[in-house]
Amino acid sequence: MSELLQQIINGISMGSIYALIALGYTMVYGILRFINFAHGDVFMVGAFVGFYVAPLLIPITGGSGLLTALLVMLIAMAVCAALGVAIEWLAYRPLRSRPKLTMLITAIGVSLFLEYGGQLVFGPDPKPFPALVPSTMIVNSKHLVLNSNALVVIGTALALMLLLRYVVFRTRMGTAMRAVSFDHRAASLMGINIDSVISFTFALGSGLAAAAAILYATVYPSINPLMGLFPGLKAFVAAVLGGIGNLYGAALGGLIIGLLETLVTGYISPVYRDAISFAVLILILLFRPSGILGHHEAEKV
Repeated sequence: MSELLQQIINGISMGSIYALIALGYTMVYGILRFINFAHGDVFMVGAFVGFYVAPLLIPITGGSGLLTALLVMLIAMAVCAALGVAIEWLAYRPLRSRPKLTMLITAIGVSLFLEYGGQLVFGPDPKPFPALVPSTMIVNSKHLVLNSNALVVIGTALALMLLLRYVVFRTRMGTAMRAVSFDHRAASLMGINIDSVISFTFALGSGLAAAAAILYATVYPSINPLMGLFPGLKAFVAAVLGGIGNLYGAALGGLIIGLLETLVTGYISPVYRDAISFAVLILILLFRPSGILGHHEAEKV
């Protein structure tokens, strides 16, 4: 039981990070009905922003771990929010009236640009991410090891998801987002600025990806320009599993993928850690394409 509990804690911690990234996928899909495959690379940029900002803030904050970590996360979120808006404005907005396949190919192009541009700017070699908050051992027994980092990841992810829920369901902009996701034309006729809503959605999703990147780098303190590839793909699988376009589904899908990964790693073999996510994607597309919490939408031909 102790070993199972260890795997569950690890899975929830990793799943919380996937959930934050998946929320960005699902919000953009809900508004524009296309998959932003550059989202995983925005996650990578967030990690590098934290890497370069942290040494500058430590002398200012006097080495305060929590304050430094909070400021690093907020700055990374702000930079990535601006990057998300810039990507939408430069790459996607001119193609909004084109077929969705055109936007999808453009998203892949933006993803490759960020990955290889990152190698040019940051260098291809892995870099050690600074320890923002000293890890404290809470439980250290034969079958269970629990440190403060896992609790920080879970607690921060939960707080951000609750904040997102408040923004979407309790604010004017959140109401506008839901209206646009339901019907662009009707929302426009009601006086909603569609461009502003879409830009805000990209900013919100990209900010959450940056927060996920800082949490990920806290757990796995080695970053590189290609680090967003697998977390981004797994978060996409999580969004599809939960029901893409559904916020609760993205969070649920992230937790499920995180738990499956750790259980497969712990009880079968680490070799199958990445394969399980894509096996889940195949199964969900075969037997329930709308996802766990999604619902089938009829499309006009």
